[in-house]
Amino acid sequence: MTVESADRAADAARYEVISGGYDAALFAAAAIPPAGRVLDIGCGYGATSRRAARLAARGSVLGNDISEPLLAQARAFADDEGLGNVAFEAGDAQTHPFPGGEFDVAISRFGMMFFRDPVAAFGNVHRALKAGGRLVFTTVGPPGGNDLPGIVAAAMPPAMADAPPSDVHSLSRPDRIATVLGAAGFAGVRSEPVETSIVLGPDAEAAASFVLAWSAFGGALDEAATGRARAALADAARPFETPGGVRLRGTAWLVTAV
Repeated sequence: MTVESADRAADAARYEVISGGYDAALFAAAAIPPAGRVLDIGCGYGATSRRAARLAARGSVLGNDISEPLLAQARAFADDEGLGNVAFEAGDAQTHPFPGGEFDVAISRFGMMFFRDPVAAFGNVHRALKAGGRLVFTTVGPPGGNDLPGIVAAAMPPAMADAPPSDVHSLSRPDRIATVLGAAGFAGVRSEPVETSIVLGPDAEAAASFVLAWSAFGGALDEAATGRARAALADAARPFETPGGVRLRGTAWLVTAV
Protein backbone atom coordinates (compact mmCIF):
# COMPACT_ATOMS: atom_id res chain seq x y z
CA MET A 1 0.00 0.00 0.00
CA THR A 2 1.36 3.40 -0.96
CA VAL A 3 1.54 6.34 1.43
CA GLU A 4 -1.29 8.02 -0.49
CA SER A 5 -3.54 4.97 -0.27
CA ALA A 6 -2.66 4.51 3.39
CA ASP A 7 -3.63 8.12 4.05
CA ARG A 8 -6.89 7.68 2.14
CA ALA A 9 -7.69 4.48 4.03
CA ALA A 10 -7.08 6.24 7.35
CA ASP A 11 -9.26 9.15 6.30
CA ALA A 12 -11.99 6.71 5.25
CA ALA A 13 -11.88 5.26 8.76
CA ARG A 14 -12.30 8.76 10.22
CA TYR A 15 -15.38 9.31 8.07
CA GLU A 16 -16.86 6.11 9.46
CA VAL A 17 -16.33 7.39 13.00
CA ILE A 18 -18.29 10.53 12.09
CA SER A 19 -21.06 9.00 10.00
CA GLY A 20 -21.16 5.26 10.55
CA GLY A 21 -23.51 5.48 13.51
CA TYR A 22 -26.38 6.25 11.16
CA ASP A 23 -25.95 3.14 9.02
CA ALA A 24 -28.29 0.86 10.96
CA ALA A 25 -31.23 3.24 10.48
CA LEU A 26 -30.32 3.96 6.86
CA PHE A 27 -30.12 0.32 5.80
CA ALA A 28 -33.15 -0.77 7.81
CA ALA A 29 -35.19 1.81 5.91
CA ALA A 30 -33.58 0.93 2.57
CA ALA A 31 -34.53 -2.77 2.92
CA ILE A 32 -32.27 -3.71 0.01
CA PRO A 33 -33.41 -7.01 -1.54
CA PRO A 34 -30.92 -9.76 -2.45
CA ALA A 35 -31.37 -9.12 -6.19
CA GLY A 36 -31.79 -5.35 -5.89
CA ARG A 37 -30.16 -2.71 -8.05
CA VAL A 38 -28.90 0.14 -5.89
CA LEU A 39 -27.66 3.66 -6.62
CA ASP A 40 -25.51 5.25 -3.88
CA ILE A 41 -25.23 9.04 -4.27
CA GLY A 42 -22.22 10.87 -2.79
CA CYS A 43 -20.72 7.54 -1.77
CA GLY A 44 -17.27 8.92 -0.92
CA TYR A 45 -14.96 6.10 0.09
CA GLY A 46 -17.70 3.58 -0.66
CA ALA A 47 -18.51 2.12 2.76
CA THR A 48 -22.26 2.34 2.15
CA SER A 49 -21.88 1.04 -1.41
CA ARG A 50 -19.97 -2.00 -0.18
CA ARG A 51 -22.53 -2.71 2.52
CA ALA A 52 -25.30 -2.42 -0.08
CA ALA A 53 -23.39 -4.81 -2.36
CA ARG A 54 -23.21 -7.41 0.39
CA LEU A 55 -26.97 -7.11 0.92
CA ALA A 56 -27.71 -7.20 -2.83
CA ALA A 57 -25.57 -10.28 -3.39
CA ARG A 58 -27.50 -11.25 -6.54
CA GLY A 59 -27.96 -7.65 -7.65
CA SER A 60 -25.64 -4.71 -8.23
CA VAL A 61 -24.63 -1.36 -6.79
CA LEU A 62 -23.43 1.82 -8.50
CA GLY A 63 -21.60 4.27 -6.26
CA ASN A 64 -21.48 7.86 -7.46
CA ASP A 65 -19.34 10.71 -6.17
CA ILE A 66 -17.84 13.89 -7.57
CA SER A 67 -14.35 13.06 -6.23
CA GLU A 68 -12.30 10.59 -8.27
CA PRO A 69 -9.56 10.25 -5.59
CA LEU A 70 -12.15 9.06 -3.08
CA LEU A 71 -13.58 6.65 -5.64
CA ALA A 72 -10.14 5.23 -6.38
CA GLN A 73 -9.88 4.25 -2.73
CA ALA A 74 -13.45 2.93 -2.80
CA ARG A 75 -12.53 0.65 -5.70
CA ALA A 76 -9.47 -0.58 -3.81
CA PHE A 77 -11.58 -1.41 -0.77
CA ALA A 78 -14.12 -3.27 -2.92
CA ASP A 79 -11.34 -5.24 -4.64
CA ASP A 80 -9.83 -6.16 -1.27
CA GLU A 81 -13.23 -7.46 -0.14
CA GLY A 82 -13.78 -9.40 -3.37
CA LEU A 83 -17.00 -7.56 -4.22
CA GLY A 84 -17.69 -8.02 -7.90
CA ASN A 85 -21.20 -6.52 -7.91
CA VAL A 86 -20.27 -2.92 -7.11
CA ALA A 87 -18.95 -0.25 -9.49
CA PHE A 88 -18.04 3.38 -8.98
CA GLU A 89 -18.49 6.32 -11.35
CA ALA A 90 -17.33 9.90 -10.91
CA GLY A 91 -19.80 12.62 -11.73
CA ASP A 92 -22.09 15.31 -10.38
CA ALA A 93 -25.36 13.57 -9.48
CA GLN A 94 -27.21 16.72 -10.51
CA THR A 95 -26.36 16.13 -14.16
CA HIS A 96 -24.72 12.69 -14.40
CA PRO A 97 -26.28 10.50 -17.13
CA PHE A 98 -27.50 7.63 -14.97
CA PRO A 99 -29.39 4.93 -16.88
CA GLY A 100 -33.09 5.70 -16.80
CA GLY A 101 -35.51 3.52 -14.84
CA GLU A 102 -32.68 1.26 -13.72
CA PHE A 103 -32.58 1.19 -9.92
CA ASP A 104 -34.85 -0.24 -7.23
CA VAL A 105 -33.53 2.03 -4.51
CA ALA A 106 -31.29 5.09 -4.27
CA ILE A 107 -29.46 5.66 -1.00
CA SER A 108 -27.17 8.36 0.35
CA ARG A 109 -25.44 8.99 3.65
CA PHE A 110 -24.99 12.76 3.87
CA GLY A 111 -24.24 13.00 0.16
CA MET A 112 -27.22 15.07 -0.97
CA MET A 113 -26.76 18.36 0.88
CA PHE A 114 -24.58 20.35 -1.50
CA PHE A 115 -26.45 20.48 -4.81
CA ARG A 116 -26.55 23.88 -6.50
CA ASP A 117 -30.03 23.02 -7.79
CA PRO A 118 -31.49 20.36 -5.48
CA VAL A 119 -34.75 20.01 -7.40
CA ALA A 120 -32.82 19.24 -10.60
CA ALA A 121 -30.52 16.85 -8.74
CA PHE A 122 -33.32 14.89 -7.11
CA GLY A 123 -35.16 14.94 -10.43
CA ASN A 124 -32.14 13.27 -12.01
CA VAL A 125 -32.13 10.60 -9.29
CA HIS A 126 -35.89 10.20 -9.77
CA ARG A 127 -35.36 9.44 -13.47
CA ALA A 128 -32.80 6.78 -12.58
CA LEU A 129 -35.28 4.88 -10.40
CA LYS A 130 -37.77 2.31 -11.60
CA ALA A 131 -41.46 3.09 -11.25
CA GLY A 132 -42.17 2.70 -7.54
CA GLY A 133 -38.47 2.86 -6.72
CA ARG A 134 -37.47 4.18 -3.33
CA LEU A 135 -35.21 6.99 -2.12
CA VAL A 136 -33.60 6.67 1.32
CA PHE A 137 -31.01 9.11 2.66
CA THR A 138 -29.70 10.86 5.74
CA THR A 139 -29.15 14.59 5.95
CA VAL A 140 -27.80 16.72 8.78
CA GLY A 141 -30.27 17.63 11.48
CA PRO A 142 -30.76 21.01 13.16
CA PRO A 143 -27.50 22.71 14.23
CA GLY A 144 -28.49 22.58 17.90
CA GLY A 145 -28.49 18.79 17.86
CA ASN A 146 -24.92 18.37 16.61
CA ASP A 147 -21.85 18.97 18.78
CA LEU A 148 -19.10 18.40 16.21
CA PRO A 149 -19.46 21.67 14.23
CA GLY A 150 -18.89 23.73 17.37
CA ILE A 151 -15.67 21.90 18.15
CA VAL A 152 -14.39 22.26 14.60
CA ALA A 153 -15.33 25.95 14.50
CA ALA A 154 -13.22 26.62 17.59
CA ALA A 155 -10.08 25.99 15.56
CA MET A 156 -11.03 27.31 12.12
CA PRO A 157 -8.32 29.44 10.52
CA PRO A 158 -9.50 33.05 10.00
CA ALA A 159 -9.80 32.61 6.24
CA MET A 160 -12.11 29.65 6.73
CA ALA A 161 -14.08 31.31 9.52
CA ASP A 162 -14.79 34.27 7.21
CA ALA A 163 -15.90 32.05 4.33
CA PRO A 164 -19.56 31.99 3.24
CA PRO A 165 -21.76 29.65 5.27
CA SER A 166 -21.71 26.00 4.25
CA ASP A 167 -24.70 24.39 2.56
CA VAL A 168 -24.50 21.48 5.00
CA HIS A 169 -27.83 22.56 6.53
CA SER A 170 -29.56 23.14 3.20
CA LEU A 171 -31.82 20.13 3.84
CA SER A 172 -32.03 20.29 7.62
CA ARG A 173 -35.78 21.13 7.78
CA PRO A 174 -38.47 18.56 6.98
CA ASP A 175 -40.67 21.18 5.28
CA ARG A 176 -37.82 22.12 2.95
CA ILE A 177 -37.08 18.45 2.25
CA ALA A 178 -40.72 17.76 1.39
CA THR A 179 -40.90 20.78 -0.91
CA VAL A 180 -37.74 19.86 -2.82
CA LEU A 181 -38.57 16.18 -3.21
CA GLY A 182 -42.16 16.91 -4.19
CA ALA A 183 -40.97 19.29 -6.90
CA ALA A 184 -38.58 16.58 -8.14
CA GLY A 185 -41.43 14.10 -8.56
CA PHE A 186 -41.25 12.06 -5.35
CA ALA A 187 -44.25 11.14 -3.21
CA GLY A 188 -44.73 9.78 0.30
CA VAL A 189 -41.92 11.91 1.69
CA ARG A 190 -41.15 11.22 5.36
CA SER A 191 -38.41 12.67 7.57
CA GLU A 192 -37.71 10.90 10.85
CA PRO A 193 -35.15 12.04 13.43
CA VAL A 194 -32.22 9.74 14.17
CA GLU A 195 -29.47 10.24 16.73
CA THR A 196 -26.06 8.74 17.41
CA SER A 197 -22.97 9.25 19.54
CA ILE A 198 -19.65 10.12 17.93
CA VAL A 199 -16.56 9.15 19.92
CA LEU A 200 -13.55 11.18 18.76
CA GLY A 201 -11.00 9.54 21.02
CA PRO A 202 -10.19 8.66 24.62
CA ASP A 203 -9.53 12.26 25.70
CA ALA A 204 -9.54 15.85 24.49
CA GLU A 205 -6.00 15.71 23.11
CA ALA A 206 -6.81 12.62 21.06
CA ALA A 207 -9.98 14.30 19.79
CA ALA A 208 -7.92 17.31 18.68
CA SER A 209 -5.56 15.03 16.76
CA PHE A 210 -8.51 13.28 15.13
CA VAL A 211 -10.01 16.52 13.83
CA LEU A 212 -6.67 17.85 12.59
CA ALA A 213 -6.09 14.65 10.61
CA TRP A 214 -9.62 14.57 9.17
CA SER A 215 -9.64 15.84 5.60
CA ALA A 216 -13.00 17.58 6.07
CA PHE A 217 -11.30 19.96 8.52
CA GLY A 218 -9.99 21.81 5.52
CA GLY A 219 -6.42 20.89 4.68
CA ALA A 220 -2.90 21.38 5.95
CA LEU A 221 -1.91 24.17 8.32
CA ASP A 222 1.59 25.46 8.95
CA GLU A 223 3.34 24.41 12.15
CA ALA A 224 2.35 27.46 14.19
CA ALA A 225 -1.27 27.34 13.05
CA THR A 226 -1.42 23.62 13.77
CA GLY A 227 -0.26 24.21 17.32
CA ARG A 228 -2.89 26.88 17.87
CA ALA A 229 -5.60 24.74 16.31
CA ARG A 230 -4.64 21.72 18.40
CA ALA A 231 -4.89 23.72 21.63
CA ALA A 232 -8.22 25.26 20.61
CA LEU A 233 -9.64 21.90 19.60
CA ALA A 234 -8.58 20.25 22.84
CA ASP A 235 -10.17 23.07 24.85
CA ALA A 236 -13.39 22.76 22.87
CA ALA A 237 -13.48 18.96 23.24
CA ARG A 238 -12.72 18.88 26.98
CA PRO A 239 -16.33 19.51 28.14
CA PHE A 240 -17.35 16.37 26.22
CA GLU A 241 -14.88 14.04 27.96
CA THR A 242 -16.57 11.03 29.59
CA PRO A 243 -15.24 7.76 31.02
CA GLY A 244 -15.98 6.34 27.56
CA GLY A 245 -14.05 8.99 25.67
CA VAL A 246 -14.90 12.31 24.03
CA ARG A 247 -18.53 11.63 23.19
CA LEU A 248 -20.53 13.99 20.97
CA ARG A 249 -24.20 14.06 20.10
CA GLY A 250 -25.08 13.75 16.43
CA THR A 251 -28.54 14.11 14.91
CA ALA A 252 -29.86 13.68 11.40
CA TRP A 253 -33.04 13.29 9.42
CA LEU A 254 -33.70 9.90 7.85
CA VAL A 255 -35.66 10.68 4.69
CA THR A 256 -37.70 8.19 2.69
CA ALA A 257 -39.75 8.72 -0.47
CA VAL A 258 -41.05 6.82 -3.49
